Order: sequence, then structure tokens, then C-alpha cells
Amino acid sequence: MLKTNLKTVPLKDVRLGNGLLGRKNELIRKEVLPYQWKALNNEIPGADQSSAVENFRIAAGEARGKFTGMVFQDSDLYKWLEAVAYTLATHPEKELEDLADSAIDLIEKAQQPDGYLNTYFTIAEPEKRWTNLAECHELYCAGHLIEAAVAYYQATGKRKLLDVAVRFADHIDDKFGPDPGKLRGYPGHQEIELALVKLYEVTGEERYLRLARYFLEERGREPHYFDLEWEKRGRTGFWPSSGTEPDRGKEYFQAHKPVLDQEAAVGHAVRALYMYSAMADVAGYALAGAGDGSWLAACRKLWENVTKKQMYITGGVGSDVYSEAFTFDYDLPDDTAYAETCAAIALVFFAWRMLQLQPAAEYADVMERALYNGVLSGMAEDGKSFFYVNPLAVHPETCTRRYDHRHVKPVRQKWFGCACCPPNLARLFASIGSYIYLYNNERIYVNLYTSNTARFRINGREVALTQETGYPWEEKVRIAISSPETTSFTLALRLPGWCRRSAVSVNGEGITLAGITENGYALIDREWKDGDTVELALPMPVEKMAAHPGLRENAGKIALQRGPVVYCLEEVDNGKDLHNLVISPEAEFTAEFADDFPGRVVVLKGEAFRTVETGWGNELYRPFSLRRERVKITAVPYYAWANRRPGEMRVWLRVLERE
Repeated sequence: MLKTNLKTVPLKDVRLGNGLLGRKNELIRKEVLPYQWKALNNEIPGADQSSAVENFRIAAGEARGKFTGMVFQDSDLYKWLEAVAYTLATHPEKELEDLADSAIDLIEKAQQPDGYLNTYFTIAEPEKRWTNLAECHELYCAGHLIEAAVAYYQATGKRKLLDVAVRFADHIDDKFGPDPGKLRGYPGHQEIELALVKLYEVTGEERYLRLARYFLEERGREPHYFDLEWEKRGRTGFWPSSGTEPDRGKEYFQAHKPVLDQEAAVGHAVRALYMYSAMADVAGYALAGAGDGSWLAACRKLWENVTKKQMYITGGVGSDVYSEAFTFDYDLPDDTAYAETCAAIALVFFAWRMLQLQPAAEYADVMERALYNGVLSGMAEDGKSFFYVNPLAVHPETCTRRYDHRHVKPVRQKWFGCACCPPNLARLFASIGSYIYLYNNERIYVNLYTSNTARFRINGREVALTQETGYPWEEKVRIAISSPETTSFTLALRLPGWCRRSAVSVNGEGITLAGITENGYALIDREWKDGDTVELALPMPVEKMAAHPGLRENAGKIALQRGPVVYCLEEVDNGKDLHNLVISPEAEFTAEFADDFPGRVVVLKGEAFRTVETGWGNELYRPFSLRRERVKITAVPYYAWANRRPGEMRVWLRVLERE
């Protein structure tokens, strides 16, 4: 049974060029994967220790010692392996594959005879398996194992890790479900639901799809399973802070009501968005099977709430540090923003799945916004340091001296004790080629614009598309069609929501977009022959963006955006006290490639006004006056901040009051 009638292009059939996404993909292959392997083996001087590989050695009987790290430490190795798999799909490399195979051998040895696999419980508390689903991430780790196994099998054809995953999935299927004698539990951290769908797709075993749906449908039902297991454990928790079960309430786990009844994003942002992504997966199969539209309707309500009321302009989500969580509509503070990198990645996953269900530009627009801003910001230009938290304003001294800002770092970190984000970044950008297109025998949807060549089979005929573009810095996209035979299909070009005056031509002749657009895509239906070319012009003026009036934090402020890229000001270019800068609504900016920046980026040059600070003396307050001087300013892409030297950063800037 197909989830939708649209297919993704296998990674091996997409060759990325030298665009921004291609360069990040290459960075993962050449720099990030080797660096992260060293981090997983505690070989990065001065970095937080991982011990993820060592835990597997101990669990496999190849070393002696105690478990080290977070209870979910296994997942870091699994995500790294998944990123390796995507890399091998496009760039087979024996040395890397041998390294991955050695890690897989270790994982296989650590698996228990009944299929169970988790190094924490194998080493530290074997008698407590499956006793604390709310807090201990066993199913979460299982999900990442399964995703890595599916990816590695698809990339290499090797079954060892897939067989490990199948044995573990079978163990879980025997342990959980509505049948008598099974635990009626579900994960505290969603992830396995996504993975089980992928396992179903590669094996054809429908019980994996049923189990994914069970984990979703059981969530939020009375009596709450987390309460039952809490009582059964004698009201004890795993974490030292656990005083009640669950410590932060049912909303934290999205278990406050059945998933189909949830209308607003609440609780831990990554957990929520992984769950919404799995719901979208199930929605596809529900529509293809019984025609049940309730899952899609539920996904749509949650999508609207997340993207229209709880998303930063950067595509970041989850504003609250305490629970890494969504809070309430329009609560999006800048300098205390959490906006975890993993949450922006999870938003990409949700957007991608919604796009497969209903090809509409709004989903691709959000996916693009998150990718170019709130996701990319999580990794340095050299791929060797990372942000866990992605605020929209930073004052370094405040970060070091204020307890409520302790989570905000003015520089990227070499690694983290809780290192979920770096390998998550690796697996996303290693697989980025699969997000560019969707297609069937009638249409090819172009969702992302970046230099690449992709191969398709349309009605039995070979077709290749080659994009030539400097996007997101340059406005022109040229798409060349290659095909030995004339082939009829519709080329569906996304017209980004940020662009107000798109223009399209075919073989040099302009076409009228009125009447051929559908859900934000321009539909060009014709017989395509070898050598045909399409040119898309996407003008990128610098826009001064405003926030919804309900967003208290940014009333009277603007943010700069050009194309899909959000900009910020840094102290290194504009001096200290960025809060004293104000911008005129009429200010004009020019865009130019930077000649002194790590990485190839377009910066914005313009003017602002700075409050004149002379004459204050020792006064703390005095009567208001408009005393400002005109200054030159430079804005850089938000994702690229903190790549030169530490300092202040700010996305939202005050608007100059009219005199």
C-alpha cells in the first residue's frame, strides 16, 4: 500500500552541485562525519565526553566499565550511522563503509538474545527494562536504530544492521500493544513511530505500521500509562529532579489528550514535532487505505498552530528553556529563546511529510525557512562546533552572568554531554538531496532550488533535470531537461511565498503564470524534449519584516530578510550595544558577496541611526531626547553568525520614530 502517489528521488539519483546545500552536504562528508566519530570516541580535546562507542564495547563484552553519559546516549551513534548511510548512497567510500561496518558489528554483539538492545539498561539496570517509558528513552533509541538500519540497507544492500533492527522491533511488538498480556505503553520521547513506518516500507511487514499507529492512538488515553508505571515503580523517577510523574505534566509529553484531539502545539518541541511527523505518515496510509481523513485534519490543525503562532522568523520553534517546549501563541522571546536545533530539524521533517500529502508551497516555504536559518545556524562553517540553542539576540556578558540566560551560548561548542543536535544535523544534510523533488508519472515537483542533477523515470522513459543556480544568493534558476525521448509531464515549480514577482520562461519565451498556478506551484504541462530549458526569476529585494501584533517582544521592530535568508547584526561589524541601533522604514540596503567571511555568503549593507551616548556622566536616567547619529551597518545571514569572533548579535531591530 502506497502512502501517497508521489515518490521521492533516491539519493543515488541526485547529484548536488556547488550551491549552498551542496557545499553543506560535502562538508558533512569530508569534515563532519570524521569529526563526530572522534567525538563519539572521546577524541576531541576539550570537548564534553560522549562515550557512546565505549558503552557499546562494554555492552558487547569487549571492554569492562560503567555506563557513561545520558540514558539515550546510544542514539548519537545511530544518527551518525544514518548520516554515514546517506553519504555512502551518493559517495561510496570503502574506508567509511568499513568503519560503519565495525560499529554495526559492535551493535550486533551488544544485542541481547531476546532482541533487546540498549546499552544503559544492559550495563547499568538490566532488571528495569521497560519500567520507565516516560523518562528513559528506550523506544526513542530503538527508533533511531531502526532509521539507521533502513538507511544503511538502502545505501549498501547489507542486512546486518537491518536484521538487528528487525529483531528489536519484533521484541517491541511482542511487548507492547492492546492485546492481553502486553504493556499498553507508549514512548515518553516520540521517534519510534517514524521509524516503524520506514521499517514497514522496506520490509512490507504491516504489523510495524500497526504498531506505529498504536503508539500514537494509545497516547493521551485514560488511564494514563505514565501514571500507572509511576505507581508501579513506587513513585520514583529516573532523573534527580523527578518529584512527580511525569515531572512536567502530561502536556510535556503530548499525552494530555488523544492525538487526534490535539489542536495546539504544547510541550517538548522535538517530541511534539516527531509525533506530528509520524501522524502525517499515518495520515497518508489512512487516506490510501480506508479513506480516513481525520489524521490529515489533525495534522493540519497542528501545522497551523505551529507555523502561524509559535514559530520564530528563523524557523526555530520551542521558546521555553525549562522544558525545551512550546508555550503559548505568540510567546517568542528573542534573547531567552531556546529554539533547539533538533526542533528546527523536526519541523523540516513535519513540513516534508505534509508536502508529500498535499503538494503546496506553504509546506516547502517553511521547510526552506527552517533549513536556511534555524537549522544551518546549529553548525559552524567548518563543521566542527555546534549550537544546541539558537536565540535571536545575544549579549555575551548577560549569557555568563544571568541564570535565566545560562542556556544561551555566544559561541558554538565542540560537543555536548547531551549531543542530540550535531548528529541530527549530519543526517539531515547528508540526505538533503532527497528533499528537492517529488514526482509521479504526471508531475515533477521542484520544491527546493539548488544546483543539482536528478534522474527520474516518467512513464517508462528516462528524464534528467539539471538546476544551475546560485540560490539562495542569486535570483535566477535555470533548469535543463535531458531525455532521449520526448516525454509528456507537468513541471511544477514552487513559487516561494516570500517572492512577489516570479517570472518563468521556457526556451527563452516568457509564459503567463496566471491560470497555471496551483497551491503555490507553477504548472508547466507540455511535451518535453532533450535540451529544453526553463528559467525561473525570483527577485530578492531586501524586505523589512514585521511580526504579528500579538508578538509582544518585537512590537515596533523589524527584521531583514532577502529571499529565504533571515539576517542579523553582529558586534564584529557594527560595534557594541546593538540595542541602540534603529532603522528607518525607508532605509535601503544593497546585497553583495562578502570577501572576508568564512564561507560564501551575501551580506547586506545599509544605514541606521545610533543613539548618541555622550553627556550622560553618572546619570542612570534623564529626560528623553532624540540624539542620534547616522552610521553604516552590515547584516549577515543569521545562520552564519558567530563564525568570526564572539560578540553581540541581534535579529530584530527597532524602527526609527518619525519626528
